[in-house]
Amino acid sequence: MDPIFKDLFEYSHKTNQKLITRLTEQGRSVPENAIRLINHVINAQHIWNSRIVKAESNAGVWYIHNMDDLARIDGFNFEDSISILKKQKLDERIEYMTSKGDIYTTTVRDILFHVINHSTYHRAQIAMELRQAGLEPVNTDFIFYKREQEVFK
Repeated sequence: MDPIFKDLFEYSHKTNQKLITRLTEQGRSVPENAIRLINHVINAQHIWNSRIVKAESNAGVWYIHNMDDLARIDGFNFEDSISILKKQKLDERIEYMTSKGDIYTTTVRDILFHVINHSTYHRAQIAMELRQAGLEPVNTDFIFYKREQEVFK
C-alpha cells in the first residue's frame, strides 16, 4: 500500500469527521451551501471508489444526506479507499463513465489524487462559507493535521 496515499486518505477522513461534527454542532446557523458542499465531497469519494472497483454507485453527485448519516458514510468511503490502496495497482487504467455519460480512462493513481484534491478544494469553500456566516471554520490544512498527529505520538 502506498504510504503517501494512505496518509492523505487518513488526513481527509479525519478532517471530514471534524468538519461534519462542527457542522452538526452549528445546526441551523450553517449556510445551506456548506451542507451542499460537504455532501458533495462525501458523494464524490463514493462515486470515484465505485468507479475504480466497477461497482454501482448509490449516490448522486449533489445528493443531500441526513447530517446524522454523513460521518458513517465518510467512514465507509475511507475504508473503501484504503481497500483500493491495498488491492489495486496505482498504474492500472480504469475506464469509467462520468455523470454526463462520457467515457474516459484514467489511472487509479490519478483518480485517487483527484479525490484528495477535490475534497481539499471543497473543504476550503466550506470554510469560507462558515466564515462569511460569522461561524468559526475547522482548520483543514494538511500541515495542521500533521502537527496535531505529532502531538499525540
